Amino acid sequence: MGLRLGDTAPDFEAETSQGPIKFHEYIKDSWAILFSHPDDYTPVCTTELSAVALSSADFKSRGVKLIGLSANDVASHHGWIKDIDALTNGADPLDFPIIADKERKISVLYDMLDYQDATNVDAKGQPFTVRSVFIIDPAQKIRLTLTYPASTGRNFPEILRVIDSLQLGDKYKITTPANWRTPGGTEKVIVHPSVQGEKVKELFGDDVEVVYPYLRFTSDPSKKDKAQ
Repeated sequence: MGLRLGDTAPDFEAETSQGPIKFHEYIKDSWAILFSHPDDYTPVCTTELSAVALSSADFKSRGVKLIGLSANDVASHHGWIKDIDALTNGADPLDFPIIADKERKISVLYDMLDYQDATNVDAKGQPFTVRSVFIIDPAQKIRLTLTYPASTGRNFPEILRVIDSLQLGDKYKITTPANWRTPGGTEKVIVHPSVQGEKVKELFGDDVEVVYPYLRFTSDPSKKDKAQ
């Protein structure tokens, strides 16, 4: 059975482009994003890593550690990183590790191998790693999983949006509605269903719009923090 939301992210040791790591030690008390690639020097993945390098500061500002994975070795990663950095014109060199998973051990651990497409194999006939994303919280729990098709580059602004939503929800006992975009803005958020009775007034005062008993909107609480 694959990993589910709320599961503890499996720990592992691995060689990376920045040296050996123990995954849980690498995360420590931070949020983390683990995202995989089928191989080095693949076109869509090269654009993705370039995009993440360019937005690295956005992830750091949210306390998020990044770590990639590709089914190749460290020496290959170092060569590939030169191409990735060149794509950003040297503006933001890639500053996070890429796991070397040539033997697919971590890909198996995280159920990231493509067993469906018989053509998606390397020269030895081993299935390639699919392009997955795991958002992991400071308690090392998996909070989001995504798997993208090989033809479609990942949308990292969307991944940042999910991080914002999760962090806001953990702090303020809210959830975010469809197409919600930015914390601290004018968009309404939703009072978490677990918040009932006097706790509603304690947390949100009179700023609650009841559409249905199960759907209650309130102003984004983080907006008040920004104003202070």
